[in-house]
Amino acid sequence: MDYADLIDGNVTKSELKAHLVEGENVAVTVRIPKNMRDMAKQAAELSGMSFTSLVKLSLIEHLTERDK
Repeated sequence: MDYADLIDGNVTKSELKAHLVEGENVAVTVRIPKNMRDMAKQAAELSGMSFTSLVKLSLIEHLTERDK
């Protein structure tokens, strides 16, 4: 299923989120400034989650926004 199909279709936000988190995990390399990574890791820890979880949550929130 294509992202555009999900956004343009009659899919609820919950169904879209469910679709985004299903499937196998893949490794991704992202180059960001060390300061940003360190601050994000600390913010994640203060929220009781891992850096990876914070990145995934941020992507899910961005990808499920409908009012762009």
